[in-house]
Amino acid sequence: MHPTLFYRPGALLSASELSAARIDGVLIEVGEGYMPPDVPEDAAARAASLRPVLAEGYALCGPTAAWVHGVGDAPPACHHLQRIVERRQRVARERTVILHERRIEASDIQRLGGVPVTTPARTLTDLVLGSDPLHSEWTRGLAALSPGLVGQARELIGARHRMPGKRAALHRLAALAEQTPGYEEVTR
Repeated sequence: MHPTLFYRPGALLSASELSAARIDGVLIEVGEGYMPPDVPEDAAARAASLRPVLAEGYALCGPTAAWVHGVGDAPPACHHLQRIVERRQRVARERTVILHERRIEASDIQRLGGVPVTTPARTLTDLVLGSDPLHSEWTRGLAALSPGLVGQARELIGARHRMPGKRAALHRLAALAEQTPGYEEVTR
């Protein structure tokens, strides 16, 4: 999506002007901004809409990345960011942003709309490793988008030797595999 087709409050138009355009049907609200209704709301558009909340040296992760990958109609209330650079950055804290300081490897990152986002497999892995019950909806939605992700997440978790919550995460993945339509376990 071309950057001129995405509008952020305060850039060219005020928040009230953009809201009025949304009410008139000229624009639709996507993440932290607005875009024309005839432009497809794909992963790149969703990622680009969150550029204002993204801190330098961080990537979108967790429920925020799940929304970018296509889960749900609206972004989560709190956005999750995880560090992708070697050294920690000084970041102004916002109430709607949760920062995770453990660094993500480059192989677990993809760029969508010019924004770094965790891959779908890494996103599912992070969601099942977390114990937040609010993430279960995002987890089920992401697994339903691509049934093969459950197996990929199981491989990512199984490859790590020492990991807090590993056994519980594998149990969650097994339960998720049973609930996911179209999932078939491949045995070798």
